[in-house]
Amino acid sequence: MRLVIGSDHGGVALKSRIMHFLEQTRPDITLINIGTDTDASVDYPDFARKGVSVILEGKADAGILICGTGLGISMMANRFKGIRAAVVHDVFTAEMSKAHNNANILCLGGRTTDPELASTLVRTWLETKFEGGRHQSRIDKLDQD
Repeated sequence: MRLVIGSDHGGVALKSRIMHFLEQTRPDITLINIGTDTDASVDYPDFARKGVSVILEGKADAGILICGTGLGISMMANRFKGIRAAVVHDVFTAEMSKAHNNANILCLGGRTTDPELASTLVRTWLETKFEGGRHQSRIDKLDQD
């Protein structure tokens, strides 16, 4: 699996921890780091756009995007057809974002998500399978013009 990961300055510390966690626990995942890698102020829309582009160009299968709360970066990511970015806060929302909504981008808050919980959320999201069925028709409606 190819996974793009990016953040603004508000999520850079959590992004680093998640990358380390994935490198240690998921050798089957190739990480594509799109930055930022410092705490110098940057704009979350730029990193959301980069992450979405990597997925839409077929260079990654899914992504993890992080800003201070996860909200801004998810709002920008969700402006693109074919993207389903979900901000999650607990195991249930991480599981449902994939099982029912087939989220292809997991969004987290670097200032609002405990790093240990973040690892659990990432693992849950990656391991949960989309249930399809009645949920697929709902997903199809997301990309209707």
